[in-house]
Amino acid sequence: MLSVEEQISIIRRGSTEIIDEKDLAGLLEKSIKSSRPLRVKAGFDPTAPDLHLGHTVLLHKMRQFQELGHEAIFLVGDFTGMIGDPTGRSETRKNLTVEEVRENAKTYLEQVYKILDKDRTTVAYNSEWMNAFNATDMIGLAAKYTVARMLERDDFQKRMNDNLPISIHELLYPLIQGYDSVALKADVELGGSDQKFNLLVGRDLQRAHGQPPQVILTMPLLEGTDGVRKMSKSYGNSIGLFDPPPEMFGKIMSIPDTLMWRYYELLSAAAAEELAQLRNLCESGKRNPKDAKVLLAREMVERYHSREEAERAAQEFENIFRKKNLPDAVPEEKSWGPDPRPICNVLAEYRLTESTSAARRLIDQGAVTLNGEKISDVNYPVNGNREQLFKVGKKRFLKILPR
Repeated sequence: MLSVEEQISIIRRGSTEIIDEKDLAGLLEKSIKSSRPLRVKAGFDPTAPDLHLGHTVLLHKMRQFQELGHEAIFLVGDFTGMIGDPTGRSETRKNLTVEEVRENAKTYLEQVYKILDKDRTTVAYNSEWMNAFNATDMIGLAAKYTVARMLERDDFQKRMNDNLPISIHELLYPLIQGYDSVALKADVELGGSDQKFNLLVGRDLQRAHGQPPQVILTMPLLEGTDGVRKMSKSYGNSIGLFDPPPEMFGKIMSIPDTLMWRYYELLSAAAAEELAQLRNLCESGKRNPKDAKVLLAREMVERYHSREEAERAAQEFENIFRKKNLPDAVPEEKSWGPDPRPICNVLAEYRLTESTSAARRLIDQGAVTLNGEKISDVNYPVNGNREQLFKVGKKRFLKILPR
């Protein structure tokens, strides 16, 4: 096992904040002396059926802990998923049913084992202990935290200032997430930088239950393909782990050049020295940034699909965008703005079809492509804050540019 200093150097890389590093050093020292791996936890609520590249920022850090000899605990928030995390929300989330949460969780493990070592991963579901809670248990848990502390969080403060409602069950979410750390006896918990409040609640609850407080390690939030908001399926700016290879490749190629380096830093397995050299070549004009983006797109498709699929997707992208399949002049128009819109509405509004019903018929016939990928969902959300290439039938093309 590596020394404390060597491990901290690896753990620190790419992270936003460690609370606190002195405590982490102490845990690592005890781990080395006792040969007991640290229990490193990260929770994921199955509010949608697919994970996206934004989720993998945490998963890669968990994999680093595994490679350092520690135990990764992948927590499926099948109970908290029914509440909905209020973090970053200006309104109450729609509650999910037990059936919806279970259905969404089915594909999670298949996806996470693309990154995590299955043999060194413990999978837990917070319904295991929360379903055993009765009313008395919940009152006891609620008694360990104050309303004043809970309302300190920015999201709730903003809602109160704007006279927007806060539901009682939303106040329970941080408590239940925090109790997960008690139930699992977590040594370290990972989360996005927006999760800091929830992670701190876990520390407080562990103290209240007589446990040593976990170390918190927060990771940066990965911006979506629009380059503005964090990656989220609800924003229409996500790149799913199980997106078809051509779609994944095309989405990565659509991100702004300036965002590409952040994707490299948080997602790529390239060594820091190799990445620095590539960036210097691009910034000095000795290499085209698009070539660097192709390398990134190939790496992601190969990781989540295969090398053959990555090669095929790259070739297809080349054929569609750089060779014979585009007319000499593609009409261009400015987009409506950053909010996603259903593709049928976009096709009708930009006169690519006579109406939304005509758009639906053409999509059902397989006659509509977006960025070279055939669209089959008539409600597919189109993001207006990045370049989009539409093709309807054989001859109708339109490139929509961000405002």
